[in-house]
Amino acid sequence: MSAALDGRVAIVTGSARNIGRAIAHALADHGAAVIVHGQSDRAAADRVCREIEEKGGRAHVH
Repeated sequence: MSAALDGRVAIVTGSARNIGRAIAHALADHGAAVIVHGQSDRAAADRVCREIEEKGGRAHVH
């Protein structure tokens, strides 16, 4: 995990799937805390949040 974005918070809309999911993971990998937003699929958003946390990142579903 890189610290380039340490202390920053990123809000990623549409992050429950596809490109948004990849962006959420990339931001978390670089140290940002990520707000995961998946309007139509809460279960997928929860899954992305868990994946980020399991890698040592910080994430929250909104």
